[in-house]
Amino acid sequence: MQPNQQPPIYSVDYLNQIAPKAPKKQLFTRMHLIVAGGLSVLIIGIIVIGLVASGSSTSGPSQTLAARLITTETIVGDSQANLKSTELRTLNSNLKIYLTNTNRDIVAPLTKTGVNASKIDPKILAKESGTVITDRLEDARLNAVFDRTYAREIAFQLEKIVVLMRQLYDSTNDASLKSFLEGAYTNLEPTQQAFSAFNAANG
Repeated sequence: MQPNQQPPIYSVDYLNQIAPKAPKKQLFTRMHLIVAGGLSVLIIGIIVIGLVASGSSTSGPSQTLAARLITTETIVGDSQANLKSTELRTLNSNLKIYLTNTNRDIVAPLTKTGVNASKIDPKILAKESGTVITDRLEDARLNAVFDRTYAREIAFQLEKIVVLMRQLYDSTNDASLKSFLEGAYTNLEPTQQAFSAFNAANG
């Protein structure tokens, strides 16, 4: 090259053509696919667990309600002969009819939700055995205060049943169980209030 000679001038296009090419980045690498697959499995697992949990979330309360209704019917039937008040005897007789019908009618909607009313968890049966109430009633009978004690205890027991029915109504998606519960607690509330009123008047 001569001292006065200028270096050759290359166009930008030429320089771009001879420049080393950067490797193209793959949009999804193998690692991306593994992570995406793992997330999919995790999401499906969470959905399945959620569905199972939602199904079992009503099983416990349903069994508790069935056990509580059966126990209450037994207590109501056994107590009729000890009641002195004519008003309370009539009220109790009507309650016995209600409980008999309700225990019969609840079987079908519970069965649809997977709960067998005749095969309740033994722990729930033990918890809902009603021994505390029956012990109090026996003490009341021996102390000649059966009527007012009975009215108080049954009013409280019926209130617990109504509350449980409403909780179960809010937590279930089964239409037949919802329909049954709505009618059941609507019909039970006036009786519960009548027992409360008797207790208040005679307490």
